Amino acid sequence: MEDLKKRLASLLYEKSYKEGNFVLTSGKKSDYYFDCKQTALHPEGSYLLGRIFMQIIRNLPYPIVGVGGMTLGADPLVSSVVLTSYLEKMPLFGFIVRKKAKGHGTNQFLEGLANFSSGDRVCILEDVITTGGSVLKACERVKDSGLVVEDIICVLDREEGGRASLEKEGYNLYSIFTRGELVALVKG
Repeated sequence: MEDLKKRLASLLYEKSYKEGNFVLTSGKKSDYYFDCKQTALHPEGSYLLGRIFMQIIRNLPYPIVGVGGMTLGADPLVSSVVLTSYLEKMPLFGFIVRKKAKGHGTNQFLEGLANFSSGDRVCILEDVITTGGSVLKACERVKDSGLVVEDIICVLDREEGGRASLEKEGYNLYSIFTRGELVALVKG
């Protein structure tokens, strides 16, 4: 698994890492930005993310039925994990959390609910965690839909308070990389 992580770190640094002046979703200013979608939408990146996420999911303290997350960042992650889970003979269903209710038809926040039953345990996927605000909103909508969520898995924990915010709300955060780990793998 370490070889997969090293290759993923290299791809993330090449495709997703940018330096400059950025305003993050949280409103914070940063001198670097990780656009993980660039790596998640790359064939090898998608493969690596699916394999590594599945390894983390296999090691959760209890089984889950599916994975999902807030659109747009989680969309390619969910697809990667759902496909990989099937190939690894541990099929998981996927769902996407909308930023706004559909506005017509069922007027729902979650897509993919037909594959789940109320009370099913699921895991939230996220590309980058900074403060944890957007993932907390996703968790709230998932719970409101009748699913149980306790665990969040992200590609990158920026180490800027998100983990503490999530733990304070009772969630467990697992990350493929912290910022420090990613930099050490790429530059080390």
